[in-house]
Parts: sequence; C-alpha cells; structure tokens
Amino acid sequence: MAGLGRDLDLGPGRRSAIAVAAMGVFVFLGGCGAGKAPVMPAVVEAPVKVARCVLKFRDTRLGNAARARLSRDLATYVRGRPGRIVYAAHDLVTGIRLGLGEHEHDMITASGAKVDILAALLSRRDSRLDAGERDLAARMIRESDNSAADALWSRVGGGGAMSDFYARIGLTETTPGPSQYWGGTNTSPADRLRLLKVLIRGGKGGLTPADRGMVLGLMERVQQDQAWGVSAAARPGDRVALKNGWTPRPFIHNTWAVTSYGRIAGPERDLLLSVQTDQQPGEGTGIQTIEGIARMIGTRLHHLTPTTTRPCPTNPIP
Repeated sequence: MAGLGRDLDLGPGRRSAIAVAAMGVFVFLGGCGAGKAPVMPAVVEAPVKVARCVLKFRDTRLGNAARARLSRDLATYVRGRPGRIVYAAHDLVTGIRLGLGEHEHDMITASGAKVDILAALLSRRDSRLDAGERDLAARMIRESDNSAADALWSRVGGGGAMSDFYARIGLTETTPGPSQYWGGTNTSPADRLRLLKVLIRGGKGGLTPADRGMVLGLMERVQQDQAWGVSAAARPGDRVALKNGWTPRPFIHNTWAVTSYGRIAGPERDLLLSVQTDQQPGEGTGIQTIEGIARMIGTRLHHLTPTTTRPCPTNPIP
C-alpha cells in the first residue's frame, strides 16, 4: 500500500485534466474578490438598417400602350351603343386627355346650361345676389328646377347676354338657345371642360373665388336622384361636382338628348369629364351609355401613367 507522501504517477492525460480544472477554480475565485463588481458582458448593437435608395420614373412606353387600349375599347363601346355620342376627359393632375368628337358643338346640353346661367349672373352682378336669387340658384342647380332657370335666364338678359359671357370666358363652341329656350343651348364636350376650368381656376369672366366656390358647391350637392352620369368615374371617397341634362326630342324621331359633365377629384386625380348624347331611344339608355364611358375611364385612368423604379446611382457625379 502506497504511503501518503508518495508521488502518484498520473500520466500526462490525467495531469492535463487536473491543470485545466485548477485553472477554472482560480478564475472563478478571482471573480469573487471582495469589493469588485462582476464583469458585465459587452453590449452588442443591432445592425442599422439602411433605406434602399430608388428613383421613380414614369414608364412612357407602358402608358402609351395602356392609352391606346383604352381609346380602342372606348371606341368599340361607343360603336355598340345607339345614337350619337361624344366625350372629352382631362385629368388636371397627370395631364392625360381623352376624347371622341369633343369639338362637335351642335348637340344641346339641356339642363346642363343651368350652370352657365348662374355663372353669367354672378359675373354680371359682381357676386351680389339677393336672398331670393340665391334660393333660385340653389333650386336650379341642385334640383334642376326649370322655373328657377326661367327666372334667372331673364335676369341675366337672355341669349344676348349669354353670348357675351361665353365670348369673355373663351367658350367658342357654345351657342345660347333661342329666345327664352335656354335648354336649346348647343355646346361641345371641349367647351364643357373649359367652363369647368374657369370654375376651378378662375380667369376671364369676372368670377371671384367666392362665386366659383358657390357654383361648384351647388354642383357637389345635387339631389341624389340626379347624381348619375359622370359620377360613375368616381372611386370611393372621391368628390364629385356635376350637372346633368336630359330632354325628349319629339321632332327628332321621338328620341332623347342626355348629357353629363363634371369634376371628379381625389388622391392623385382631378378628372374633368363631359359626355353628350342625342338620338337616344330613351333617357335610361342615354344614362347607361354615359355611365359606361365614365366607368371605363375612371377605373383605368391610373393605368395611363404607370411608373417604374431604378436604384440610385452608386457613384453620383460630384
């Protein structure tokens, strides 16, 4: 039996294991010395995310192709509908224009002329309408009241005064109806858009911002049963200001003339649209045609200005 003082022959493997264990004890005990704070691990920061730089461009090629398809589809739709149909569209945000027969000016606008009457009256009166005239104006635009239109047409000065007004504001394709027949006013889709631009932007004609706001405000609040037409181009949440016209044409094969024009405004869009029809077999057919055109333009307008993205240059020129 070996004595206590005898060296043990542990072999090289056993000696290495004992040395490592002893070192571990030494390190552990060294970290527990009195008065010393424990060593805290270093904080590792999360990597910073760098935003990817991209440039956005309008894709002209794709936009032109989409425009060609839309124009072709609109033409096909119009050919398949009865009567005569013309329209004009202009988006003030993108500059996109569309049209078919937009300068034809021998189509009556019917009640669409009521906006003209109010604008001309405000221009002549320097915005000073009395309470009775303001009531007539509201009934004429919002309810399309014909008696109110008769009264204000007379106060404007009839067809002669209306011709002067059209000349001042640049409506070269609009002719007032004869005598007291304001509903026989002939106009073009292009002139309807010119009128809308005067109401939106001002210019010649003597209409103040308050005048223009009054007319557009009434057009935004037409009765619900008269809110059909170009409003079909609106997306949820868009604001619509419009005026419609409709009248039987007993001397033209018992057909109808149906018209609608207005402004559809919302995010990234300020669309002016006018659609005029005549020789329609009925009022409902004319409305369907107008709304078919408006809906096609409204739902596909954003396809006409597609964009593409590219990464920013890595070595910008100083």
